[in-house]
Amino acid sequence: MRGFAPAQFLSLAALAAAGAIALRFWPVQLADGLVAVAAVAFLTVAVWRVVLILLSAAPLPEAPIPTVWPRYTVLAALHDEADIVDQLVERLSRIDYPPDRLQGFLVLEAHDHETIAAALAAPRPDWLSVLVTPPGKPQTKPRALNFALSHATGELLTVYDAEDAPDPAQLREAAARFADNCDGRLACLQAPLRIRGPVSDASRFIDRQFAAEYAGLFETILPGMARLGLPFPLGGTSNHFRVDVLRAVGGWDAWNVTEDADLGFRLWSRGWTLGVMARPTWEAPPGGLAHWLPQRTRWLKGYLQTLGVHTRTPWRLGWRGALALVMTLGAGLVSAAIHGLTLAWVAATVLVSFIAGLPPETPVLALCVLALGTASAWLSCTIGARRAGAPYGAGDMIRAPAYWALLSLAFAHAAWRLVVDPFAWDKTPHRRDTAVDAESAAAADGGTHDMLDATAPLRLSAGHAAAPQPVA
Repeated sequence: MRGFAPAQFLSLAALAAAGAIALRFWPVQLADGLVAVAAVAFLTVAVWRVVLILLSAAPLPEAPIPTVWPRYTVLAALHDEADIVDQLVERLSRIDYPPDRLQGFLVLEAHDHETIAAALAAPRPDWLSVLVTPPGKPQTKPRALNFALSHATGELLTVYDAEDAPDPAQLREAAARFADNCDGRLACLQAPLRIRGPVSDASRFIDRQFAAEYAGLFETILPGMARLGLPFPLGGTSNHFRVDVLRAVGGWDAWNVTEDADLGFRLWSRGWTLGVMARPTWEAPPGGLAHWLPQRTRWLKGYLQTLGVHTRTPWRLGWRGALALVMTLGAGLVSAAIHGLTLAWVAATVLVSFIAGLPPETPVLALCVLALGTASAWLSCTIGARRAGAPYGAGDMIRAPAYWALLSLAFAHAAWRLVVDPFAWDKTPHRRDTAVDAESAAAADGGTHDMLDATAPLRLSAGHAAAPQPVA
């Protein structure tokens, strides 16, 4: 990580100079032009989202079982997770994969004595070991993962977080899909992440909106982009990699606080492709604004870092990779930056018009942008939530703009943190699940197939039933 490259600095300086000149001599024309460009851009994003929703309805192709199961390495990087390490170990123990083909590490920091003691005390399967990362800088999850990568003996590798409950057959599906890849360019598969119910009534608003947002991303947007053969920002967990490719690209960027987003585009720039899979991983919701805000701040700060890194040499991505970068990270950052301002402007306009006794002026283009943009976001969340089994009704849709406005608060915080503390890792605290883990329990009993309405058929072995077809 470093500052602006010369080309980036010159481009920004030229843009700022042009803007200042236009503001001085043609302020009205500048304002009208910016409004028109913004309207067209957001209409384009809305149409793009609808296209991805339609493409994501197609089922994943069937993947036959490989003749030999490849050796698999499972990594879980933990920090200050003593309270839930035994819960994670119990969930990892449910993984349905030949034990003699498994290698696993709980990757811990050297100073985190409490978590190390809890990990050593937990009843671990024989294939799961404790690996302590030596002291060093930066103290981040990607640095710990890079250390663990040097110890990996598997042909394939996956990463889980402390609160994860992966579908027990997830590794089998990933191994089958890698073996079925014809051109040999598939480097990574992303499993869908699904959010459990709200932590409490006090956090219900944030948790339900967060679950729907995740569902829209992992059940519609990413599958649609994979169908188009485009790169996308990976999630921070449940990525399944080819180890040889991961080592060839240098592993994770230890200085990027969203190393997953960066890695997806870095793999593409080196000639590799990404895909998605059907069997999910369940995660806990953030549990209220106090936990949600630092997490979202870190994500947006990392997106800014990733966008800056990959626009230094955008030609390495090609036009398709650059398009994907703009339509994911670029669009997400711009949307987060203006959601709150837009909502405030609309509310102020309506209020002033009401006080003056006049109807608010609503340009047709602005009305179209508002209607189509909101509808496409609602559609993505609604369809994604139905596939993921997450709650999302009319009340959630009405409250969604308030949640979107909170993104502007996170963006402002992220931009400030990028300047004053660019590499600090704002860790999200994880809690034990107090409710019965119905999804994981059903999965362990073989009942997961009844719950996965977005999984594609996959022949695993004589003792495994094929999963149902995806629901559009």
